Amino acid sequence: MMTMDSVLTADCKRCKWGARALLTAFVMTLPMLVILLGGGTGTPAVWVRTTMASLRQGPDDKLHGGLLVEGFDQESCHSRYKSATYRRNPGRQPSKYLVSKLRRHEALQRRCGPGTAAYSAALDQLKSGKNAASSDCKYLVSVSYRGLGNRILAAASAFLYALLTDRALLVDPSNDMDALFCEPFPNTTWLLPPGLFPLWSFGLDTPERHGKMRESGVLRPEPDAPAFAYVHLDYNQTDYDKLFFCDEDQRLLSGFQWLVMRTDSYIVPGMFLVETFREELARMFPERDAVFHHLGRYLFHPTNHVWGLVTRYHDAYLAGAARRVGVQVRVFPWEPDSPELLDRITRCTQEEGLLPRVVNTEEELPAATTTRRGVKSVAVVITSLKGWYYEQVKGMYWEHAAAGGEMVVVSQPSHEEYQHYGVKSHEYKAWAEIYLLSLTDALVTTGKSTFGYVAQGLAGIRPWVLLSGQANGTAGASSNRPCSRDVSMEPCFHVAPLYDCRRRRDSGEIVPHVRHCEDVPTGLKLVNREEW
Repeated sequence: MMTMDSVLTADCKRCKWGARALLTAFVMTLPMLVILLGGGTGTPAVWVRTTMASLRQGPDDKLHGGLLVEGFDQESCHSRYKSATYRRNPGRQPSKYLVSKLRRHEALQRRCGPGTAAYSAALDQLKSGKNAASSDCKYLVSVSYRGLGNRILAAASAFLYALLTDRALLVDPSNDMDALFCEPFPNTTWLLPPGLFPLWSFGLDTPERHGKMRESGVLRPEPDAPAFAYVHLDYNQTDYDKLFFCDEDQRLLSGFQWLVMRTDSYIVPGMFLVETFREELARMFPERDAVFHHLGRYLFHPTNHVWGLVTRYHDAYLAGAARRVGVQVRVFPWEPDSPELLDRITRCTQEEGLLPRVVNTEEELPAATTTRRGVKSVAVVITSLKGWYYEQVKGMYWEHAAAGGEMVVVSQPSHEEYQHYGVKSHEYKAWAEIYLLSLTDALVTTGKSTFGYVAQGLAGIRPWVLLSGQANGTAGASSNRPCSRDVSMEPCFHVAPLYDCRRRRDSGEIVPHVRHCEDVPTGLKLVNREEW
């Protein structure tokens, strides 16, 4: 009889259909085996869900249900078509309308992007200092900054806005965008050519700032208006800047040929509050909790160097495991190592059945488990700037046996101790670690962390979120719960508008699929819900 480990290893590598047939037969009998063998709660359910999800996927879906297109040079970006072979969770299927929308946008990028006659004409218009009266090509320049998670969420948000407003997207090429991510659009580029804008200079004092022009009453998309409008959605945005999420402001901004957007947030939930966009968003994303899941798998493919980091680590530490569990611990360099946070990690993973509990003596183990010696059953990958949490979890499973006789192998790719902004090697590791977390079967994240948001969205799974007060600033410090299962795999919009545009109605109570986040109570996130 095949072991669970060998079966799921075969599934992980997507072997021949014969192996799939055997796996199907095994899974169909698994519930009865669990009853007969007295398996614990939690763990078998994870195995069954993971395995059946892989079976539903069928042959390798390298195009992610139509999100991607054939035709890219595979050698220039190995991850684009190979990532599906590393995922046990095939993810959600995109709507046909979203797929058609992406194809139309790719044609728009090719028609209007850098190197085209339309782009040259738009550039001349921009340099003239006046807005174009009319144009077939409009542009959105995305300025992202801060940590890698923030930049990924900002770029995804800008892309969705470009989709909704039929604008070509040009992203700030700084922060090693080309070194981290493959080009997402075929036969064109999403990178803003150098020298167009002094992007670092945009801020509250920019005369073309949308909120500033709105406040002074000069926001008019007329031919003699400024050549562009600047959308400021930074942490210090004003109430006038937040009017970006109102229908009237969207009507005014639509007349500008060039828009520049600066944010470090996932602003997508705010777009669902705009009545002008709601019908289109509903057609693109009938499952409201899968927006970043689809956008992320479409846009963000690791470059070959980063993909090498991912695959080498995967093959060494994750490939042979029956289950993969990711634990993302976000702490700041100035914070001391926290036994309280470690306790929450331990309690969360064991009480929720993600990892086996430990026993004090070998005598507590069932005799039948002695045949499982040497089997790598559970692989735990911990990502953190610090190494202390990894050392403690690893030591716990080394010094004590795991209940049920499971073998738990704990690893950590790196521990840089503090965040190195602008250091390419650090960025490579960060992106590889986000991607490795997204390849796990179950995920524990730290509240408020954009690093964790990206991983859960790419994985297509709802994480267990660590709830703590002093350790990481999340909600729930007074609760005895070590963690909480997130209501959605969507990221949280941290600095969302508090009220709607016309009445002082709570922005988390306007539409049923936009609600407040548990880790950031004033933030907003998308949930898959149609009725209150």
